[in-house]
Amino acid sequence: MTTSPPRTGRPPRARRRRPGSAAAAMAAVLTSFALLAACSGPPKGTGGNVADVRLSASTPEARGEIDSFTWALYAEPPTLDYTVAFDYPQNTILSNVCESLMRWTPGLTTEPGLARQATNSDPTTWVYDLRPGVRFHDGREMTADDVVFSLGRQTDPDNAAAWAQVFQNVASVTKTGPLQVTVKLGKPDSQFPQYMATSAGVVASKAGVEAAGQDYGTSGGLACTGPFKLGTWNKGQSVELERFDGYWGTRAKSKKAVFRFLTDPSARTNAMLSGEIDGGYLIPTESYARLRGSGTGTLYFGEGLSTVNVSITDMKGPLGDVRVRRALSLALDRSGFVKAGLGGAGTVTNSLTTRAAWAAAPERTLKTAFDGLPPTGQDIEKAKALVKEAGATGKTLTVATSSIGQDVSLLATAVQAAGTRIGLDIRLKTIAPNAFTALFTDPQAREGIDMFPLTYYDSITDPLDLLQNFKTGAYMNFAGYSDPAYDRLVDEATAAYEPGPRMDIEARLQRHAAEQLLWIPVAEWPTALFLNKRITGAPTTISYMYHPWAAAVGAAQ
Repeated sequence: MTTSPPRTGRPPRARRRRPGSAAAAMAAVLTSFALLAACSGPPKGTGGNVADVRLSASTPEARGEIDSFTWALYAEPPTLDYTVAFDYPQNTILSNVCESLMRWTPGLTTEPGLARQATNSDPTTWVYDLRPGVRFHDGREMTADDVVFSLGRQTDPDNAAAWAQVFQNVASVTKTGPLQVTVKLGKPDSQFPQYMATSAGVVASKAGVEAAGQDYGTSGGLACTGPFKLGTWNKGQSVELERFDGYWGTRAKSKKAVFRFLTDPSARTNAMLSGEIDGGYLIPTESYARLRGSGTGTLYFGEGLSTVNVSITDMKGPLGDVRVRRALSLALDRSGFVKAGLGGAGTVTNSLTTRAAWAAAPERTLKTAFDGLPPTGQDIEKAKALVKEAGATGKTLTVATSSIGQDVSLLATAVQAAGTRIGLDIRLKTIAPNAFTALFTDPQAREGIDMFPLTYYDSITDPLDLLQNFKTGAYMNFAGYSDPAYDRLVDEATAAYEPGPRMDIEARLQRHAAEQLLWIPVAEWPTALFLNKRITGAPTTISYMYHPWAAAVGAAQ
């Protein structure tokens, strides 16, 4: 499910609609949170820092329809099969083509999607009543059989589904009416209903998927229900989406959306400045100031539920000693990285989770979760002493880097500089942008790599989305960390439907993960969006990963 190496958010689970107080808290975060970045002059070779970054909830509403718009992606998706849609490129496209039972809103709350309602009569039963009259892109009408089939693909071992972990507590998915599906859980799971608003809850046509066979997701249609349908896929160049005029919801304002694959950050920026590209998310950080001052459009920032981290991928070597991990954390220049690597648009952090993810938590829980976490400031002498105490002086460690963006390459360089100062031999291994996704899915791709920069986005507004990654055997537990006490707390939090008690447990998980430095937290990072003067309507928040955002893009005037 990146600064970004694998820019990714992990497969999570779905949730019940948040209570009003939580929604209000999230609204406050979106409207008033300001990041004031110090600006000491532009780093050499960059466009400089942005001095004042204010988060906005949305962009102005479109005034009319357009024939098409063109969007930039930093990499080509290997497939658009929803069962493996865990990364930015796939979901940025797929969210407009395939829809889920529930829907994540631009305000990062959950509302009905293809299911008009979700109810749970007891802690282990979820009933989804489907919307009538919803049609797939091939004209077939959606039924309960399609839902049972679609969710079943997520647990089919032949699919190697990235979202399989979401279904770990699902005992059965059955049709209980022509437009009703009942999910029975083996035990209560507060995360599962939340994840039904992500790619885990996508519904596709049973007949359409079966007809495509092994080619599903790589050619032909996707047999989904969204406001756009898959058009031409020019491999290595672009994907075109065509408006689906049989859509059950509000018709898209653009007849076509074209996604261009531009792996070079400079090429993406230049294409936006020239008007060749109308917009994009995941703007190269080194281009923030240049785009903001260009006069060709507007650079927006929104809540990203994202933290930039150093992912630990191998604990068999020196990093298996927590003293070495702590030493690297103490030696890392987080402030310098935020200025240079994030263009000033971020804040240093000692937390793996963002504060916005705790919108439903009471103040006492926030204190438990955030007070007393390891320091963010540098202490080189203490770090040197820890390395020496661990017997790791002179030991070699390898960190992956990539030209995917300055946020990735400069963090890798910062880790190398930190290690060098405290007696470690840190070496860089360059990975091509299109190959970064493999670091998440292929253990062989991680061989010989001890760490890599990882920007993690939450797929639901719940801290457990990230914290569950360190449970024994979890999909993104790359280093194989295992602690029975931690596992028990994850299970307790998963079983708690009420946000207050659940977040009390999650606060304990947060402190444990921070003390053990299972990943090294570096910064909170907002979502960046650029729109030229021609278009508007796209949301600024991370909701675009699972919300049909492109349908709202239209004429600015």
